[in-house]
Amino acid sequence: MEQPFEKMAEEGVPKSDQPTEVAAPKLEDQCLPKLNPQEFRTYNRMAEHMDMFVGVPGPLRHENFRQSWNLLYGACTSGKRPAGMSIRAFLTTGQEFCHHLTMHHTIEEQHIFPVLARKMPAFKKELELLTQHKQIHKGLDKFEEYLGQCRSGERELRLEEMKAVMETFGKVLWEHLDDEVKELRAENMRKYWSAEEMRRLPM
Repeated sequence: MEQPFEKMAEEGVPKSDQPTEVAAPKLEDQCLPKLNPQEFRTYNRMAEHMDMFVGVPGPLRHENFRQSWNLLYGACTSGKRPAGMSIRAFLTTGQEFCHHLTMHHTIEEQHIFPVLARKMPAFKKELELLTQHKQIHKGLDKFEEYLGQCRSGERELRLEEMKAVMETFGKVLWEHLDDEVKELRAENMRKYWSAEEMRRLPM
């Protein structure tokens, strides 16, 4: 079976050293009396993979999507770009955010979700997670178009306008980043998959 994260590696996407808290649930949520540490690592593997991959130059892991969003949206809220960042660099950051989020979702939809959907309802078509993808991309496409027009000089960058575009998909994006990893946590994955099946899943 094709390993989708090998494609990320081909585009220069290394692993980070540690997963964030979303993929590493609190001790009381890990059901440690029922799962030994090795079993937990096996069942939590996909959550950590989803959370740990970072892209070059733009981020691909969930936590870094949040960081990029905060940089862009924070500038819109404050009415000024980060200190020392040119308009061109600011727009490039936004375009990279769009590109990497689209790449991330494409890999999920083509290689990961179809396998998980065999047993997990949340990953089936027209249900929660794929519906969130569609909602995100309605706004993300407009955001990418806006950034492209500003980059080409077709329109002037106005941070209040950029903020309005980002707000069309920000809420569902943040919900999705958490919901997706929560579905892949050990305590949920063990409801659907054996340890041997977990080792064969495409991530």
